[in-house]
Amino acid sequence: MIKVTCAIIVDADGLVFAAQRSAAMSLPLKWEFPGGKIEPGETAEACLIREIKEELNVEVEIVAALPANTHQYPSVTIQLIPFVCRLILGEITLKEHLDFKWLSKDELLALDWAEADVPIVKYYLNFKYD
Repeated sequence: MIKVTCAIIVDADGLVFAAQRSAAMSLPLKWEFPGGKIEPGETAEACLIREIKEELNVEVEIVAALPANTHQYPSVTIQLIPFVCRLILGEITLKEHLDFKWLSKDELLALDWAEADVPIVKYYLNFKYD
C-alpha cells in the first residue's frame, strides 16, 4: 500500500482549492486535492508541506487532520491522508497539474474527482474545524 498525503487548502472566504490532473498523469484529467507520496522516514505532515511546495510553489500551514481513506485502484492500493490547510506564503503556480479552481463547498461534488478523493470530499463537507 502506498501512503499519500493531500491538502484541502481553504482560503479566507471558505473557498476550497481543487487541482485537475494533467493528461500525462495517471487518472488523467480527474480532479484531486494536491499532495503526494510519503518518503521513507518522512512524517505525513512534512510530506504534505514538501509536496505542496513542489507542486504549487506555495507554503501551507496545516489546520486539521482528517481521517485517511484507503482505496484500491486496479493496479495499486493507496491510503490517502488528508489535511485541511491554509496558504501562508506564495502564489499558486501549477508545476504538474493542468488546471485549478477555487470552489465553494456546494460546488465541490460537481467535479469529476479521482475515486480515492471522493470520500474525503464528502467527509470535508460535513467537517467543522474552525
